[in-house]
Amino acid sequence: MGTLAKTGALLRMVKIEHSVFALPFAYLGAFVSAGGWPGWRAFILLTVAMVAVRSFAMAWNRLVDLPYDSRNPRTAARPLITGEITVRETKTFLAATAVVFILAAAGLNWLCLVLAPLALVWSAFYSYTKRFTLMCHFALGSVLGLAPVAGWIAPRPAFSLPPILFFLGVTFWVAGFDILYALQDVEFDRENDLHSIPAELGVKPALVIARLSHVNAALFFLLGGWAAWLSWPYFLTWAIVAGVMLWEHRLIKPDDLSKVNMAFFTLNGVISIALFLGALISLA
Repeated sequence: MGTLAKTGALLRMVKIEHSVFALPFAYLGAFVSAGGWPGWRAFILLTVAMVAVRSFAMAWNRLVDLPYDSRNPRTAARPLITGEITVRETKTFLAATAVVFILAAAGLNWLCLVLAPLALVWSAFYSYTKRFTLMCHFALGSVLGLAPVAGWIAPRPAFSLPPILFFLGVTFWVAGFDILYALQDVEFDRENDLHSIPAELGVKPALVIARLSHVNAALFFLLGGWAAWLSWPYFLTWAIVAGVMLWEHRLIKPDDLSKVNMAFFTLNGVISIALFLGALISLA
Protein backbone atom coordinates (compact mmCIF):
# COMPACT_ATOMS: atom_id res chain seq x y z
CA MET A 1 0.00 0.00 0.00
CA GLY A 2 1.35 3.42 -0.97
CA THR A 3 1.99 6.29 1.44
CA LEU A 4 -1.08 8.19 0.28
CA ALA A 5 -3.34 5.17 0.69
CA LYS A 6 -1.84 4.39 4.10
CA THR A 7 -2.40 7.97 5.24
CA GLY A 8 -6.00 7.79 4.06
CA ALA A 9 -6.50 4.55 5.98
CA LEU A 10 -5.08 6.14 9.15
CA LEU A 11 -7.40 9.11 8.78
CA ARG A 12 -10.35 6.76 8.31
CA MET A 13 -9.30 4.74 11.33
CA VAL A 14 -9.44 7.79 13.62
CA LYS A 15 -12.41 9.30 11.75
CA ILE A 16 -10.65 12.62 11.38
CA GLU A 17 -13.91 14.27 10.24
CA HIS A 18 -15.31 13.76 13.75
CA SER A 19 -12.87 16.42 14.99
CA VAL A 20 -15.79 18.74 14.22
CA PHE A 21 -17.34 17.64 17.54
CA ALA A 22 -14.59 18.80 19.91
CA LEU A 23 -12.50 21.37 18.02
CA PRO A 24 -15.14 24.15 17.90
CA PHE A 25 -15.55 23.87 21.69
CA ALA A 26 -11.79 24.21 22.15
CA TYR A 27 -11.91 27.35 20.01
CA LEU A 28 -14.90 28.60 21.99
CA GLY A 29 -12.92 28.23 25.23
CA ALA A 30 -9.86 29.94 23.77
CA PHE A 31 -11.68 32.92 22.24
CA VAL A 32 -13.84 33.51 25.32
CA SER A 33 -10.83 33.18 27.64
CA ALA A 34 -8.85 35.69 25.58
CA GLY A 35 -11.83 37.99 25.10
CA GLY A 36 -11.37 37.70 21.34
CA TRP A 37 -8.59 36.50 19.07
CA PRO A 38 -6.17 34.40 21.21
CA GLY A 39 -3.22 34.92 18.87
CA TRP A 40 -1.79 32.73 16.13
CA ARG A 41 0.53 30.79 18.43
CA ALA A 42 -2.20 29.72 20.83
CA PHE A 43 -4.63 29.05 17.96
CA ILE A 44 -2.25 26.84 15.96
CA LEU A 45 -0.83 24.94 18.95
CA LEU A 46 -4.32 24.38 20.35
CA THR A 47 -5.48 23.02 16.98
CA VAL A 48 -2.48 20.68 16.74
CA ALA A 49 -2.94 19.50 20.33
CA MET A 50 -6.66 18.83 19.92
CA VAL A 51 -6.29 16.90 16.67
CA ALA A 52 -3.37 14.92 18.13
CA VAL A 53 -5.07 13.92 21.38
CA ARG A 54 -8.32 13.06 19.63
CA SER A 55 -6.45 10.93 17.10
CA PHE A 56 -4.59 9.25 19.98
CA ALA A 57 -7.85 8.47 21.77
CA MET A 58 -9.50 7.05 18.64
CA ALA A 59 -6.49 4.91 17.70
CA TRP A 60 -6.27 3.59 21.26
CA ASN A 61 -9.97 2.75 21.16
CA ARG A 62 -9.60 0.92 17.86
CA LEU A 63 -6.63 -1.05 19.19
CA VAL A 64 -8.13 -2.20 22.49
CA ASP A 65 -11.53 -2.88 20.89
CA LEU A 66 -10.01 -4.95 18.09
CA PRO A 67 -11.32 -8.29 19.48
CA TYR A 68 -14.86 -6.87 19.57
CA ASP A 69 -14.74 -4.90 16.32
CA SER A 70 -13.58 -7.99 14.43
CA ARG A 71 -16.80 -9.78 15.46
CA ASN A 72 -19.19 -6.89 14.90
CA PRO A 73 -20.64 -6.69 11.35
CA ARG A 74 -21.08 -2.92 11.72
CA THR A 75 -17.32 -2.41 12.25
CA ALA A 76 -16.00 -5.08 9.87
CA ALA A 77 -14.78 -2.51 7.31
CA ARG A 78 -12.55 -0.58 9.72
CA PRO A 79 -8.91 -0.39 8.49
CA LEU A 80 -7.50 -2.23 11.48
CA ILE A 81 -9.91 -5.11 10.81
CA THR A 82 -9.32 -5.29 7.05
CA GLY A 83 -5.54 -5.18 7.45
CA GLU A 84 -5.07 -1.80 5.76
CA ILE A 85 -3.46 -0.73 9.04
CA THR A 86 -1.47 -3.17 11.19
CA VAL A 87 -1.31 -3.32 14.97
CA ARG A 88 2.35 -2.29 14.85
CA GLU A 89 1.53 0.73 12.68
CA THR A 90 -1.26 1.68 15.09
CA LYS A 91 1.15 1.56 18.04
CA THR A 92 3.62 3.76 16.13
CA PHE A 93 0.80 6.18 15.35
CA LEU A 94 -0.16 6.24 19.04
CA ALA A 95 3.38 7.11 20.08
CA ALA A 96 3.64 9.83 17.43
CA THR A 97 0.35 11.51 18.32
CA ALA A 98 1.17 11.38 22.04
CA VAL A 99 4.53 13.10 21.43
CA VAL A 100 2.95 15.75 19.18
CA PHE A 101 0.29 16.42 21.82
CA ILE A 102 2.84 16.81 24.63
CA LEU A 103 5.02 19.12 22.52
CA ALA A 104 2.04 21.26 21.50
CA ALA A 105 0.92 21.52 25.15
CA ALA A 106 4.46 22.49 26.18
CA GLY A 107 4.44 25.22 23.56
CA LEU A 108 1.28 26.72 25.03
CA ASN A 109 2.13 27.14 28.71
CA TRP A 110 3.22 25.32 31.86
CA LEU A 111 -0.31 24.40 32.98
CA CYS A 112 -1.12 22.78 29.64
CA LEU A 113 2.12 20.78 29.87
CA VAL A 114 1.40 19.62 33.44
CA LEU A 115 -2.12 18.49 32.54
CA ALA A 116 -1.23 16.91 29.18
CA PRO A 117 -0.24 13.45 30.54
CA LEU A 118 -3.47 13.30 32.57
CA ALA A 119 -5.46 14.13 29.44
CA LEU A 120 -3.73 11.30 27.55
CA VAL A 121 -4.41 8.79 30.34
CA TRP A 122 -8.06 9.79 30.61
CA SER A 123 -8.59 9.71 26.85
CA ALA A 124 -7.24 6.16 26.80
CA PHE A 125 -9.10 5.00 29.91
CA TYR A 126 -12.57 5.66 28.54
CA SER A 127 -12.10 2.85 26.00
CA TYR A 128 -12.21 0.32 28.85
CA THR A 129 -15.30 1.65 30.63
CA LYS A 130 -17.77 -0.21 28.42
CA ARG A 131 -16.37 -3.42 29.88
CA PHE A 132 -17.62 -2.68 33.38
CA THR A 133 -20.12 0.22 33.52
CA LEU A 134 -23.10 1.55 31.63
CA MET A 135 -21.79 5.03 32.46
CA CYS A 136 -19.31 4.63 29.61
CA HIS A 137 -21.22 7.24 27.60
CA PHE A 138 -20.52 9.87 30.24
CA ALA A 139 -16.86 8.82 30.43
CA LEU A 140 -16.59 9.51 26.71
CA GLY A 141 -18.46 12.78 27.21
CA SER A 142 -15.96 13.88 29.85
CA VAL A 143 -13.08 13.26 27.43
CA LEU A 144 -14.57 15.59 24.82
CA GLY A 145 -15.66 17.88 27.66
CA LEU A 146 -12.00 18.69 28.22
CA ALA A 147 -12.01 20.60 24.90
CA PRO A 148 -13.41 23.92 26.22
CA VAL A 149 -11.21 23.59 29.32
CA ALA A 150 -8.13 23.06 27.15
CA GLY A 151 -9.15 26.00 25.01
CA TRP A 152 -9.65 28.19 28.07
CA ILE A 153 -6.16 27.59 29.51
CA ALA A 154 -4.40 27.75 26.13
CA PRO A 155 -4.10 31.59 26.01
CA ARG A 156 -3.53 31.91 29.79
CA PRO A 157 -2.88 29.29 32.51
CA ALA A 158 -5.86 29.94 34.78
CA PHE A 159 -9.18 28.24 35.53
CA SER A 160 -12.57 29.90 35.92
CA LEU A 161 -16.28 29.03 36.13
CA PRO A 162 -17.21 29.26 32.40
CA PRO A 163 -14.99 26.40 31.20
CA ILE A 164 -16.34 24.16 33.98
CA LEU A 165 -19.91 24.86 32.87
CA PHE A 166 -19.00 24.26 29.23
CA PHE A 167 -17.22 21.05 30.29
CA LEU A 168 -20.45 19.81 31.86
CA GLY A 169 -22.44 20.91 28.82
CA VAL A 170 -20.19 19.01 26.41
CA THR A 171 -20.13 15.96 28.71
CA PHE A 172 -23.92 15.65 28.73
CA TRP A 173 -24.18 16.52 25.03
CA VAL A 174 -21.73 13.82 23.97
CA ALA A 175 -23.20 11.27 26.39
CA GLY A 176 -26.64 11.90 24.93
CA PHE A 177 -25.67 11.31 21.32
CA ASP A 178 -23.37 8.40 22.24
CA ILE A 179 -26.36 6.69 23.87
CA LEU A 180 -28.23 7.16 20.59
CA TYR A 181 -25.29 5.77 18.63
CA ALA A 182 -25.14 2.71 20.93
CA LEU A 183 -28.68 1.80 19.92
CA GLN A 184 -27.15 0.17 16.83
CA ASP A 185 -25.25 -2.39 18.91
CA VAL A 186 -27.76 -3.45 21.56
CA GLU A 187 -27.79 -7.16 20.70
CA PHE A 188 -24.05 -7.30 20.04
CA ASP A 189 -23.26 -5.63 23.38
CA ARG A 190 -25.51 -8.04 25.25
CA GLU A 191 -23.98 -11.08 23.56
CA ASN A 192 -20.44 -9.91 24.34
CA ASP A 193 -21.01 -8.75 27.93
CA LEU A 194 -20.42 -5.10 27.04
CA HIS A 195 -22.21 -2.48 29.09
CA SER A 196 -24.15 0.39 27.58
CA ILE A 197 -27.36 2.08 28.62
CA PRO A 198 -29.36 0.68 25.67
CA ALA A 199 -28.02 -2.84 26.26
CA GLU A 200 -28.56 -2.73 30.02
CA LEU A 201 -31.85 -0.83 30.27
CA GLY A 202 -33.46 -1.23 26.86
CA VAL A 203 -34.16 1.09 23.93
CA LYS A 204 -37.03 3.14 25.38
CA PRO A 205 -35.30 3.99 28.71
CA ALA A 206 -32.13 4.79 26.75
CA LEU A 207 -34.01 7.30 24.59
CA VAL A 208 -35.37 8.97 27.74
CA ILE A 209 -31.91 9.19 29.32
CA ALA A 210 -30.43 10.57 26.09
CA ARG A 211 -33.16 13.20 25.99
CA LEU A 212 -32.56 14.19 29.63
CA SER A 213 -28.82 14.35 28.96
CA HIS A 214 -29.43 16.84 26.17
CA VAL A 215 -31.73 18.89 28.39
CA ASN A 216 -28.85 19.10 30.88
CA ALA A 217 -26.45 19.96 28.07
CA ALA A 218 -28.67 22.83 26.93
CA LEU A 219 -28.88 24.17 30.49
CA PHE A 220 -25.11 24.07 31.00
CA PHE A 221 -24.47 25.72 27.62
CA LEU A 222 -26.87 28.46 28.70
CA LEU A 223 -25.15 28.86 32.08
CA GLY A 224 -21.72 28.84 30.43
CA GLY A 225 -22.65 31.75 28.18
CA TRP A 226 -24.12 33.61 31.16
CA ALA A 227 -21.01 33.05 33.31
CA ALA A 228 -18.78 34.20 30.44
CA TRP A 229 -20.83 37.40 30.03
CA LEU A 230 -21.59 36.63 26.40
CA SER A 231 -24.20 38.77 24.67
CA TRP A 232 -27.39 38.16 22.72
CA PRO A 233 -25.90 36.53 19.55
CA TYR A 234 -24.70 33.61 21.67
CA PHE A 235 -28.05 33.17 23.38
CA LEU A 236 -29.88 33.36 20.06
CA THR A 237 -27.59 30.63 18.75
CA TRP A 238 -28.13 28.69 21.96
CA ALA A 239 -31.91 28.75 21.38
CA ILE A 240 -31.41 27.39 17.85
CA VAL A 241 -29.06 24.68 19.15
CA ALA A 242 -31.57 23.67 21.82
CA GLY A 243 -34.17 23.35 19.09
CA VAL A 244 -31.85 21.19 16.97
CA MET A 245 -31.24 18.87 19.92
CA LEU A 246 -34.99 18.55 20.42
CA TRP A 247 -35.49 17.79 16.72
CA GLU A 248 -32.73 15.19 16.90
CA HIS A 249 -34.81 13.17 19.35
CA ARG A 250 -37.89 13.42 17.18
CA LEU A 251 -35.96 11.68 14.39
CA ILE A 252 -35.32 8.53 16.41
CA LYS A 253 -38.08 6.26 17.64
CA PRO A 254 -37.88 2.91 19.47
CA ASP A 255 -39.15 1.08 16.38
CA ASP A 256 -37.22 3.16 13.83
CA LEU A 257 -33.46 3.65 14.28
CA SER A 258 -32.75 4.34 10.60
CA LYS A 259 -31.81 7.99 11.24
CA VAL A 260 -29.31 7.39 14.05
CA ASN A 261 -26.31 8.26 11.87
CA MET A 262 -27.95 11.50 10.70
CA ALA A 263 -28.59 12.49 14.31
CA PHE A 264 -25.12 11.38 15.38
CA PHE A 265 -22.97 13.17 12.83
CA THR A 266 -24.85 15.79 10.83
CA LEU A 267 -26.88 17.44 13.58
CA ASN A 268 -24.24 17.20 16.30
CA GLY A 269 -21.58 18.62 14.01
CA VAL A 270 -23.87 21.61 13.44
CA ILE A 271 -24.35 22.09 17.20
CA SER A 272 -20.66 22.47 18.06
CA ILE A 273 -19.91 24.81 15.17
CA ALA A 274 -23.02 26.92 15.81
CA LEU A 275 -22.21 27.50 19.48
CA PHE A 276 -18.66 28.53 18.63
CA LEU A 277 -19.86 30.95 15.95
CA GLY A 278 -22.46 32.35 18.37
CA ALA A 279 -19.75 33.01 20.95
CA LEU A 280 -17.45 34.49 18.30
CA ILE A 281 -20.10 36.94 17.06
CA SER A 282 -20.93 37.79 20.65
CA LEU A 283 -17.31 38.68 21.36
CA ALA A 284 -17.13 40.75 18.21
